[in-house]
Amino acid sequence: MTNYKIQSKRIPTNEEGIFYKRIINDNGKEIDKIYLIRYRNDEKDKLKTIGKYSQGIRINYCKQIRNEILMKLRLGEEPPVIAKKKKKKTIILDDFAEIYFKEKELEVKDIQKIKRTYQIHIQPFLGKYSVDDITSDQIKELQKIKNESLAQRTVNALVQIIGAIYNIAIQKDLFKNNNPVDKSIKRVNVDNKREKYLTLDEITILLKEVENIDHLNLFTQLALQTGGRMGTIMSIKKKDVQLDTNTVQLKDHKNNSTYLGFYNDDLKNLLANRIKNIHANDKIIEKGQQGIQQRLTKIYNKHFNIGLEKDDRKNRVVTHTLRHTFASHLAIKGTPIYTIQKLMNHKDITMTLRYAKLAPDSGKEMVLGLYN
Repeated sequence: MTNYKIQSKRIPTNEEGIFYKRIINDNGKEIDKIYLIRYRNDEKDKLKTIGKYSQGIRINYCKQIRNEILMKLRLGEEPPVIAKKKKKKTIILDDFAEIYFKEKELEVKDIQKIKRTYQIHIQPFLGKYSVDDITSDQIKELQKIKNESLAQRTVNALVQIIGAIYNIAIQKDLFKNNNPVDKSIKRVNVDNKREKYLTLDEITILLKEVENIDHLNLFTQLALQTGGRMGTIMSIKKKDVQLDTNTVQLKDHKNNSTYLGFYNDDLKNLLANRIKNIHANDKIIEKGQQGIQQRLTKIYNKHFNIGLEKDDRKNRVVTHTLRHTFASHLAIKGTPIYTIQKLMNHKDITMTLRYAKLAPDSGKEMVLGLYN
């Protein structure tokens, strides 16, 4: 954790009898200063500390206080006592963080994950600091330290969390200063959008691996034929499945909406066998999400992620890759982009346009034959 100290040397200002001392961090960089005034009383020099720059103390205020003291001395009166403010409880970043997490508890889907990230990576460095004392330089120092051990995307997320914590405090009128996460804190643009999708041969490999494990097979085929996110598929109930129309009602937890998915006759047979002995409100996949994720990850790593770094989001196969595979092969087959948008339940067409480059009418064939 960064330490601070007040330098002993008094630095004169342009005003007579007014000085300041520098407050520096471990790197010798000035982060604040504290003002003092000097005057003579009983033939002796007297020093009085006025306050910090960060507390709003400026040279003109110091000059005013000094002049009042000198006037009192000329009149033979005692120098005025500078009223001390009642000491308030120091509010630290952990206090603001607690308010933020409580505020977002029901609003942000991954709030518990964000809370753990704060506790592991931010709290040990800044959690006990006064919210008034945290500066952009400290946050930059945190960036520098974390860059040595974390992916850039994660480091960017740390800065975003700190900024969000302060924003909530500002909105609630609990913090009067500017957010220390300002424009001077640069975040690296990370090209981490997942672009990997499974080829037909890779799909065959995956389905071969899961074919004898009922819940994995059912999950994988639903993911590949509906494009649903993991949470969407895990929440499918018997009543959502319509065998006569080869359709399934899907719940999009991210957008808080429902939409329709379709499946072929092979998956229809799997679904028919699964739902015949369960109740309408029973989920069709009873195994836990974490267990399925772990089993599938072992398969992905065994066949598709060999030689790839763990933070290579762009190329590693994960369960979300099955959703990209669904959309990518729709585009390859020439499915209209607005139909893909509907099947993916994208609220914004720009999210779907990333797949347009895979369409057969993307212009590739024309370019290849352009000058023949």
